[in-house]
Amino acid sequence: MYLTMARETEKAIRILEAAQQRCEELYIQGEDPELVVLPRQDEK
Repeated sequence: MYLTMARETEKAIRILEAAQQRCEELYIQGEDPELVVLPRQDEK
């Protein structure tokens, strides 16, 4: 029972790590967003 749980946990970790790596690669390859400076709201 514990061996099965440990194996499935390891699979889940590998899936999450792979998803994180793909997202990081997409972020690095993406274009830089256009920055917009918003007008400052005066405090009342």
